[in-house]
Amino acid sequence: MYAIHIEDDHTLSWRKGAKIAEPGEFEVRINVAWAGMNRADSLQRQGNYPPPPGASETPGLEVSGTIAAIGSGVTRVKIGDRVCALLTGGGYAEQVITHELQVLPLPEAFTLKDAAALPEVFATAWLNLFMEAGLQQGERVVLHAGASSVGTTAIQLCKAFGNPVFVTAGSDDKIERCRALGADDGFNRHNGSFVDAVNAWGGADVILDPVGGDYLPQNQKVLKTDGRLVMIGVMGGMEETLNLGTMLMKRQRIIGSALRSRSPEQKGNIMRELHEQVWPLLGSGKIAPVIDGSWPVEQANEAMDYMEGNSGMGKLLLEIADT
Repeated sequence: MYAIHIEDDHTLSWRKGAKIAEPGEFEVRINVAWAGMNRADSLQRQGNYPPPPGASETPGLEVSGTIAAIGSGVTRVKIGDRVCALLTGGGYAEQVITHELQVLPLPEAFTLKDAAALPEVFATAWLNLFMEAGLQQGERVVLHAGASSVGTTAIQLCKAFGNPVFVTAGSDDKIERCRALGADDGFNRHNGSFVDAVNAWGGADVILDPVGGDYLPQNQKVLKTDGRLVMIGVMGGMEETLNLGTMLMKRQRIIGSALRSRSPEQKGNIMRELHEQVWPLLGSGKIAPVIDGSWPVEQANEAMDYMEGNSGMGKLLLEIADT
C-alpha cells in the first residue's frame, strides 16, 4: 500500500509500505479518495505532535472515500458506501482503517472532494463551541485565526445557530473574507492588541483560541462574566501569566481541549451530533466548507509548505485517487 512517510529530514514522501491489516470487529477499511490537511499534520512532520499510542505513524486526520471492507460487528455502513471519516491518523494513504462510529455518509449532493473537508474541522468547531463551551443562542463569540479551516467553519456554524462573531486574522483581506462568510467584525492581529476592539464590539461570552501565548491575558480582558475560553492550540507559545483574580471575580472558565486523543465512542458522539445538527445545513447549502486549494498527494510537501506560510484561507486537500 502506498502512503505518505515522514522522512528523517521532515520531508513527506509517497512510497510503498506495509500491507494494511484487516478491519477489526467494529472497524471499516476505506479506499481513500481525498484527505484533508491540518495543522496537526504539520506539527507531526516537525516532530512536535506524535500520534497517540497504537495510532498510525502516517499523518492525516480526515478522509473521504469508499468502504472496501467491514468487520463482523459493523452495522452502520456497507461495502461500497461513499463516506467521510474522522481519524486518529493514517489518512495520507491509499487505504485506512477506522472505527465505524467515526464514519458518516456524505451530505446530500456532496462530492468526495468536498466531503474530505468536513470531518476534522467541523468536529473541532462543533465539539469546542457547542459541547465544551455550551454555546447558547445569542452569546457572542471571538474566533482567533478566523481565516483558518476551523475558523471559517466556526464562523458559519455560529451564524447558523444565532451567535454574533468577531474574528482575528492576519490581514485586512482575510477579515473581509471572514465578513463575507458571516463574521460581524474583525481585527488585524498585526495592528497590536485586540482587547480594545473586542470590548468596543461588546466583549466575548466564548472564545475559541488556537494561539495561546500572550493571547491568554488579552482573552481574559475581553471575556465577560461567566465566559468560557476554549484552548485548542498553542501556536503562540505554551506559557503565559493567568490572572486568577480576574478568573475568580468574573467566574471565567478556561477549557483545554484536544480531539485526536479521544476514544472512538467520544468521537462517535461528536459525529452523531454533526449528522443530526449540521449535515442538514450542509445538504441544503446553508453552510459549506471553505476549500482553499488541492494538490496530488505526491505534492504533499508543496501543499504543507503553503499551509505553513499562512497565506491561504480555509481547507487544503490532497487527492489520493481519481474519483
